[in-house]
Amino acid sequence: EVQFVESGGGLVQAGGSLRLSCAASGFTFGTHAIGWFRQAPGKEREGVVCRSDSDGTTYYADSVQGRFSISLDSAKNTAYLQMDSLESDDTGVYYCAARSSPEGFAHCGGTYDLSTESDYWGQGTQVTVSS
Repeated sequence: EVQFVESGGGLVQAGGSLRLSCAASGFTFGTHAIGWFRQAPGKEREGVVCRSDSDGTTYYADSVQGRFSISLDSAKNTAYLQMDSLESDDTGVYYCAARSSPEGFAHCGGTYDLSTESDYWGQGTQVTVSS
């Protein structure tokens, strides 16, 4: 059974940093496109950072470009989302997800229904940025 578990969320002041983790079991990173998504209160879930499995190309939503970065630790089978210079608009529940479809997460930055547009996703971790 595949399981993704996100952690590392919390309350942080604007300008601060957090590193989110996505630990996978029953799954090996590098075989699917992966992404980090967030859902702010009252809004649809959107792609934040997405990485292609074919060539490792990484796509960033315009709102996080230059502030967020994704990385993988194969030994720990864990994906990370480093978030710097956090802003109040970054508040939301953050999810990691994987998809085997050839298109991957091609419209990263747009909205996603992970129940139909991913193969696996976790329960999410809350990030709250206070201004």
